[in-house]
Amino acid sequence: MTANPADMGPADLKSVDFGIAHGGLPDGRLDMNGRDQKSSAAPSSLVLEDYLPYRLSVLSNLVSRALARLYEQRFGLTVAEWRIMAVLARFGPLSANAVCDRTAMDKVQVSRAVARAVDNGLVDRGIDALDRRRSVLTLTSKGRGIHDQIVPLAVNLQANLLGSLSAEENCRLNDMLTRLYSRARELHGALDEE
Repeated sequence: MTANPADMGPADLKSVDFGIAHGGLPDGRLDMNGRDQKSSAAPSSLVLEDYLPYRLSVLSNLVSRALARLYEQRFGLTVAEWRIMAVLARFGPLSANAVCDRTAMDKVQVSRAVARAVDNGLVDRGIDALDRRRSVLTLTSKGRGIHDQIVPLAVNLQANLLGSLSAEENCRLNDMLTRLYSRARELHGALDEE
């Protein structure tokens, strides 16, 4: 039987195979420390395991899939549906476009996940009182109930993950992620203008 990642301590999480085959170690886990120090790669070439967007993507996928295992089995939710529910619980009611902005998911992915969440009675799609051309999304009481059951699992998984860092490192990480997020938003806007 596979251990539940949300119940594991930091030491246990280091050895978890999250079921993502992306190379590195024989068991499929990404080897960020065992780099070939004698690499013949030219300095201008891309060393994937050192490339920040790749590392952030892999980390995000690992953590998302660990939590997804818990809510997919219990509630039949997809990652996209959970993200929409989490954003609506925190910031709702929102338009679908605002959900796209807050999750950085594409419109097609959000549209499909919203349609499924509406069909399953988790999200309500209403009409904006100020602009009747615009629909607004809110969590239903059923959606809120499921959200409230998943939150402790998510918080526990985060605590176990961040438990590998000191309090000072956690503060620094939070600061760095905030600055990287702001810079990425600036770059994203600059790319849209080109």
